[in-house]
Amino acid sequence: MENIDALIREALTDEEAKFYKDLEEQDLFSRLEEVYRGKLGWLAILMNLIMLILFGIFVFCAFKFAASTDPGSQISWAATGFLCILAVGMLKLYFWMQMDKNDIKRELKRIELQIAALSARLHRE
Repeated sequence: MENIDALIREALTDEEAKFYKDLEEQDLFSRLEEVYRGKLGWLAILMNLIMLILFGIFVFCAFKFAASTDPGSQISWAATGFLCILAVGMLKLYFWMQMDKNDIKRELKRIELQIAALSARLHRE
């Protein structure tokens, strides 16, 4: 795999090589940051605020559940807490899917660049 990358870098111009380097795999924090910088960054911020609110409600429900002695109210607090933590989980899944989508887009750009470099190399020969 490294040999293929080296061959691709040799075929690229300086500008293309810099672009190719920017497309390399990112660490987790860079991937998280990329979600906030995208076109839907405002939605990611809004989702995090909603997750914080829902988690706060979950904690409140947990305390009320523990303090309650009536089984009916305990069921109500447990159900509300369960729905809140379920919503938080679904929002987290959406957030991670956005990160995965960005990874797929990055890989597609790498493939496009490799095809363009190969095409340019074939036309030169």
